[in-house]
Amino acid sequence: MRFGAVITDAEGLRLTADEKALFREMNPFGFILFARNVDTADQVRALCSDFREAVGRECPITIDQEGGRVQRLRAPLAREWMPPLDHAAAAGARAERAMYLRYRLIAHELLSLGIDSNCAPMVDLARDTTHAFLRNRCYGEAPDQVARIGRSVAQAHLDGGVLPIVKHMPGHGLATLDSHYEPPHVDMGQEDLEHADFAPFRALNDVPMGMTAHLVYDQIDPQPATISSRMIQLIRETIGFDGLIMTDDISMKALRGTPAEIATKALAAGCDVVLHCNDPLSDRSAVLEAAGEMTELAQTRAERALAMQTPAQPLDIQAAEAELSRLMGGQVYVG
Repeated sequence: MRFGAVITDAEGLRLTADEKALFREMNPFGFILFARNVDTADQVRALCSDFREAVGRECPITIDQEGGRVQRLRAPLAREWMPPLDHAAAAGARAERAMYLRYRLIAHELLSLGIDSNCAPMVDLARDTTHAFLRNRCYGEAPDQVARIGRSVAQAHLDGGVLPIVKHMPGHGLATLDSHYEPPHVDMGQEDLEHADFAPFRALNDVPMGMTAHLVYDQIDPQPATISSRMIQLIRETIGFDGLIMTDDISMKALRGTPAEIATKALAAGCDVVLHCNDPLSDRSAVLEAAGEMTELAQTRAERALAMQTPAQPLDIQAAEAELSRLMGGQVYVG
């Protein structure tokens, strides 16, 4: 049986009977956790087991655990990190190694709870004009620097047995609006974009999975990238990304229409799987129905992505923390 072309979520700390029945019937590709789904370590593990029992397989379970402002796991379940931009800047020439260690420790935390994917690295380019919701989540302002750090972050996840998801393709750093509430527009031509925002994604085009941006690139297509066949083609051909393409959350207000309508448009544009979060069960059911099963090509990409996950390499936690502290002059965590 093919996977359902959706990554979805749960309402609370454990699956309800109705959620279990829906997921058992529709077989979503995977699931995502939010802060509302997190209480204790044992509870998170139990919820992950709920997801996997419902679909009858070791499905991927992902999360947004960037560290800093965007991290769903907080103390005491996880370390409290400074924002990525601040961390990379403080590390200076040691940023690649420091960020590797940061995300290797994050991967260890995730896997210990049953979470085997993370929505990172985020290789959007920071600018002075980048909206505040995104800016301090970035790794830097120079494409080469961001690509190198992004590579370290991706490798840290893979070494930790966790699948990375590179985001937000093909680049969110020019956004001056928050796509959670309205569609940002980018007024830069493709040639310039290829030398700037697209470059880190091209350098990481072998990462197993990637997430789209809900941005409108006005000089290329009037539709947001997530539902633009032209932009998805650009991601495939110009950036060269042949991994699994998932949307950013389709419940964000940058996209117009019902969730089911948006899901249909995104898949028709060439996305492989739809990420749908934070909606009632009726909407989740409608999206799963509208999306249906993955295409044969999407299923192939999904299976190839899952095959890139390998057992975590041994990690000496104390040694990793000590090295990171030395690299950072003791300035590592917040709180």
